[in-house]
Amino acid sequence: MRPKKTILCVDDNEQVLSVRTFLLETRGYRVITAHTAQQALEYLENSIPGSVDLLLCDLLMPQMDGNELVRRAKQIHPGLPAMIVSGTVNAFDRAICADVFLPKGASSPAEMIERIRVLVARKRGPRKAPAPQSVTVDLAVAIAS
Repeated sequence: MRPKKTILCVDDNEQVLSVRTFLLETRGYRVITAHTAQQALEYLENSIPGSVDLLLCDLLMPQMDGNELVRRAKQIHPGLPAMIVSGTVNAFDRAICADVFLPKGASSPAEMIERIRVLVARKRGPRKAPAPQSVTVDLAVAIAS
């Protein structure tokens, strides 16, 4: 059985966080929740690089918006993919730090899950090809030729 991918989910709305956690956990993801951007940053600072596979956050949060959270999170873990979700569709231009932006009302849960799957796969990178067999060349024979 392959290990579960870990998603750090940040939203100041408890109900949205609960629904999103349920949606992700029922699809096989491990979800770490944070109610504030500061909690999320503290978690990332104390986590091993690569242990979080995706940052999923709201754009509009008190104290620190999603853009700033993503910017700081990528300073801590440079390869961390990030998705910002916002209730306002016209906020796309403000979600410039994230890899993906999804408007809450205009995207379905299925679309969110598919985008998450793609981002997590991109973080993992392409499947590794088998290592090429090493070829030993007799240097004396190669020089003499």
